[in-house]
Amino acid sequence: MVENDKLQLEDELLDQDEKIIVHGARVHNLQNINVEIPRNKLTVITGLSGSGKSSLAFDTIYAEGQRRYIETFSAYARSFLGNMERPDVDKITGLSPVISIEQKTTNKNPRSTVGTVTEIYDFLRLLYARAGEAFSYETGEKMVKYTDDQILKLIQEHFADKRILIMSPLVRGRKGHYRELFESTRKKGFLYARVDGEVVEMKPNMRVDRYKNHFIEVVVDRLKVEEGITKRLKDSVAMAMKQGHGVCLIMDNDSEDLKFYSRQLMCPTTGISYNEPAPHNFSFNSPQGACPKCNGLGRIAVIDQEKIVPDPELSIAKGGIAPLGTQKNTLIFWQIEALGEKHGFDLKTPVKDIPEEAMDAILYGTNERIQLKNSPLGGSVNYAMSYEGIVKYIDSQRDDNPSKTAQKWANQFVREKACPECDGHRLKKESLYFKIDKKNISELAQMDIAELTEWFQGLEERITERQQKIGVEIIKEIRTRLSFLLDVGLEYLSLDRSSGTLSGGESQRIRLATQIGSQLVNVLYILDEPSIGLHQRDNLRLISSLEKLRDTGNSVIVVEHDKDMMMSADYLVDMGPFAGRHGGEVVAAGTPQEVLEADTLTSKYLKGEHQIVVPEERRKGNGKSLKLIGCKGNNLKDVTAEFPLGKMICVTGVSGSGKSSLINGTLQPVLSQHFFNSLKDPLPFDKIEGLKHIDKVVQVDQSPLGRTPRSNPVTYTGVFSDIRALFAQLPEAKIRGYKPGRFSFNVKGGRCEECQGGGLKLIEMNFLPDVYVHCDACNGKRYNRETLEVRYKGKSISDVLDMTINQGVEFFESLPSIAHKLKTLQEVGLGYITLGQSSTTLSGGESQRVKLATELAKKDTGKTMYILDEPTTGLHFEDIRILLGVLDQLVERGNTVIVIEHNLDVIKVADHIIDLGPEGGRGGGTILGAGTPEEIVANHNSYTAKFLKKELDL
Repeated sequence: MVENDKLQLEDELLDQDEKIIVHGARVHNLQNINVEIPRNKLTVITGLSGSGKSSLAFDTIYAEGQRRYIETFSAYARSFLGNMERPDVDKITGLSPVISIEQKTTNKNPRSTVGTVTEIYDFLRLLYARAGEAFSYETGEKMVKYTDDQILKLIQEHFADKRILIMSPLVRGRKGHYRELFESTRKKGFLYARVDGEVVEMKPNMRVDRYKNHFIEVVVDRLKVEEGITKRLKDSVAMAMKQGHGVCLIMDNDSEDLKFYSRQLMCPTTGISYNEPAPHNFSFNSPQGACPKCNGLGRIAVIDQEKIVPDPELSIAKGGIAPLGTQKNTLIFWQIEALGEKHGFDLKTPVKDIPEEAMDAILYGTNERIQLKNSPLGGSVNYAMSYEGIVKYIDSQRDDNPSKTAQKWANQFVREKACPECDGHRLKKESLYFKIDKKNISELAQMDIAELTEWFQGLEERITERQQKIGVEIIKEIRTRLSFLLDVGLEYLSLDRSSGTLSGGESQRIRLATQIGSQLVNVLYILDEPSIGLHQRDNLRLISSLEKLRDTGNSVIVVEHDKDMMMSADYLVDMGPFAGRHGGEVVAAGTPQEVLEADTLTSKYLKGEHQIVVPEERRKGNGKSLKLIGCKGNNLKDVTAEFPLGKMICVTGVSGSGKSSLINGTLQPVLSQHFFNSLKDPLPFDKIEGLKHIDKVVQVDQSPLGRTPRSNPVTYTGVFSDIRALFAQLPEAKIRGYKPGRFSFNVKGGRCEECQGGGLKLIEMNFLPDVYVHCDACNGKRYNRETLEVRYKGKSISDVLDMTINQGVEFFESLPSIAHKLKTLQEVGLGYITLGQSSTTLSGGESQRVKLATELAKKDTGKTMYILDEPTTGLHFEDIRILLGVLDQLVERGNTVIVIEHNLDVIKVADHIIDLGPEGGRGGGTILGAGTPEEIVANHNSYTAKFLKKELDL
């Protein structure tokens, strides 16, 4: 018996070494499940949206790993972090240190770039600081620096047998009278100075013109360079170096031949010098390296005159100057009228006919004397008008007015442009003149990864022996990291690309490449749909990267819906059978082949028993189209795109081919500006035709509904206002005098003040992501006791928020205004989420479908254009089928739907495809073909066509 127990214990220990075992997981909708996941394998967790995939992977396994990590800290350190709540699970064994790579962790800070996130830019900074060659920004000459002995030798060689002046540069091209400088220099015992090229004796109270630029050098010594003078020459040069802060100037007394010498990097012709380079001199996040004009952002905001005067045909009285509006009886119009009397125009003159000098005065202000003949105070008035100008007023509203309304008003007249001082390079002028193989650090950061990798190949042969010795290890590290980015299909990105412009999938793949480069072992990596935004062509490269991470001795868990990823996994966990409260179970687990044999929704789609059917006939549309001509933004190569209206249009192409630049960067901002006066400027384009055929644009993206637990589906869709109004009409509420605001968790009165209506309390984790924990005061119910006493059909307002959408539809079926909005959420496949579910817990795909449902609930005109960016994110095959049904409804009503998508199930059912490519980055930006899916597959240059052909069985 003892022997059997011993063997059983050994088996359990062996299991713990080889498996991650989860016992009794009940987080969110998990139904007290037990799961075994093999260690050091690639495991894919799949299933319907809301079936519990993320609850298992992130909210159970990762949360427990993070909690155990926190527990290793001392009690003192933990006192700053607060207590992390243990996930609702009985036991987890075999857990390694966990690293989570999620979609939601993209850094939106404009100072964060691909280069800083991957740390490649940090290595580049080190390389340039140690091996970069400095060049003069004045003459382009290579900068020089000498030791004191070298300087002495050079002077003796160049000025042999000549009478010279040894001088120290004090002022170089700056304004000022410099009286104090002359006085302090004279008190040190120096008698002469060279001022603007002329040697003069320094006298008491000496000064120069304060409004002119000056060059001032103090004369340290005059001597003839000959034998026996070496000691005096050495002492004088040392004194000159001391006064000139490491720089001295030698001038031939007869020919006035000048030479600069410096211990620092110095231009031999002009004498300008640079400090010794350090890594921070090449950082746009450091004051030592950042451009002082734009503070290292590369772009500045300027007032746009075209936005101030949108239509020069109008007069000022009719609103020709947009910030002023139409004519009113106010001081500013009196002042402009006075300017008009002096410059020969009036308020009824079209803006285009107003003299340029007068227009400058109106926009930028004036202090000229004005005679106003028809003064509002009566009679003629002659006075000096202090008028600040419209531009200055707009600037003051942006910078000084604390009101968000005023700032929003002012920002509509502003546009961003490249910083004129650094030309968008972000760095100080000196930093941009350090070069390796004729390239500065910013030029390398602007190359895409593929081009940069190519530049680093054979670099050793193109640089000096000294640079080779210094940079050998740094270059090796950069090459390694670049190769990891290539492996995950990001060759089209550049190092200076802002992190905020990356998709969730791109951000994940960057972090994945960084983790591969870290070479950690025995770590558990959990990824959330890393294939987002990735074309089928690049899928195998991503899978190969995950296998590489596994093969170095790590366990990899991926939450994924991609068919290729599932079939490449070592182990597959299928969650279901349905979503929400009807999910949370493991319906199949094992190798992909074992899961295929199970009778689940996923296996049926994988085997082809269920599939999204290709329509027998493509829609013809309404015969009208929208034409976008001459798009040149980012990598777009002067393309013209035509969008046939009344169809479902799919914009596709490999990652980085220009899809987002065309649709999100150009088309959507153009339409938003036209219909809603949006402040976002589109990327460069020539013109757009056919705007009269549509009357509204709706963008449905994956950005979160809100960033706090108080944001949720019912507040976003507006149905919560109807629910609150219903509760305020109840007899109990009327007796107590409760208004609809009493049932809002966003205002004081009825909410729990401990958590301010969130139901959760934020704990700041300092150097870890912040976490939310249950509010003890209201037990997560959001409201105080008095508010919860008001009930409708026996349910409090908190109980209503805890209902699923499916339950809500039944509960409010007798109230059409509420039921209709909830029904649209149900129709887009979100019946499983609760009415009050925090938006911070919704996936990108779920957020997108809430927005879609909100638009569906509104009355459309049949002329609306809907723009969706990868709506299949986070969706199972079955969810995609439901989503396509919703999109079909929109198109059937006459609307136009534009979808940016890689998913072949969506591409194959589209009425019209616009395919960009052929490659990503600089190799893309052209339209390869446009037409029906059947027409696209005939294009032999398209990667999309090759994969689409298999789907259409052609």
